Parts: sequence; structure tokens; C-alpha cells
Amino acid sequence: MNSGFPVHSIRLGSTLLIAALGGLVAFATPAQADLRICNETANLVSVSMGYRAERGWMSEGWWQTPPGDCRVLYQGDLQRRFYYLYAVDDIGGGAWDGEVFMCTRDETFTIFGVEDCLARGYERTGFFEVDTQNRTDWTLQLTESAGAPAVVGPDLGEDLEDPAFLVDPDAPLTPDKTDTQ
Repeated sequence: MNSGFPVHSIRLGSTLLIAALGGLVAFATPAQADLRICNETANLVSVSMGYRAERGWMSEGWWQTPPGDCRVLYQGDLQRRFYYLYAVDDIGGGAWDGEVFMCTRDETFTIFGVEDCLARGYERTGFFEVDTQNRTDWTLQLTESAGAPAVVGPDLGEDLEDPAFLVDPDAPLTPDKTDTQ
């Protein structure tokens, strides 16, 4: 006489195996790529970003990033090679800036265009260039180096403190650079 125990064990085992394989498939999906910024300073930092969008140049902000935390500035695979960032230490003062000028304002903003910022009621702010080297995922760390702000890129802790290192010296210092994809 068959007690049904082996059949029940086989069904339970099959169900657990299918559930485990389903879990592996869920974890095997590719991770989403992003442009992230991490605050490795002791103070709250506010960050704004600019890039060439479908409608032309666009700047937006602010992402507040507490000490030791990261924020996603652009979600998904990066579609452009160049992005432009401006960050300010909300408590200690100082900024991570550059010589590529875009429009900003004190409140949350999305601004199209980089021309005539002051005439349009915005501030004219210098952003530094981030060359993602056509990668789909990029993380920057804002750090303080001997009291001065520094930016560390994703490659081997490379120190990108000098914005001139980030901007091609032969290129015009305006966002007229053509993005290569």
C-alpha cells in the first residue's frame, strides 16, 4: 500500500526548486545604471546638474546629499558622455564648481537653455564637466582635501580636484561642446 509520502515530497521539492530558480532569475536581471554623487564630507551638500537634453541644454537641482550618503542625479543608463555638476557645502560654504556656465536658482528648478541667465531671472553658475567616457554608470565622490573641496571619479580614486583637468583646454568654455555617444 502506498502512503503518498514520496509523491508529496517530490511535489514539495519541485515547488521549492521552482521558487529558488525564480529567485535567481529575479536577481540575475541587470542592475540599472545611474549617475550618482556621494558626499564624503562632514556637511550637507546641495548638487545641481546640467546636460544636453532633447530640447537643448538643461540644468536642474537641487539634490541635497547628507554626509556619507549618495544621491542618484540621473536614473538609468547614461545617454550622454558629458554631464555638468555644481555642488555647494550648505554649512561650511565653498563649492565644487567650474567654468561651464549654466542657469540656476535658489529653489528647486529645471531650466532649459544656458543663455541670458540673469536677464531671465536666474543665476549664472559655473559647473564642472564630468566625462563619463561613454559608460552607462558613473559615480562621483565629493571630498574635502586639506580643507579644499575635491571630486573623486570612479577610476582608481583619481583626484579630479582641478576643474581644468575636467575641461578640455582647447574647447570653448561654454556648453557648446557636442556630446558624443
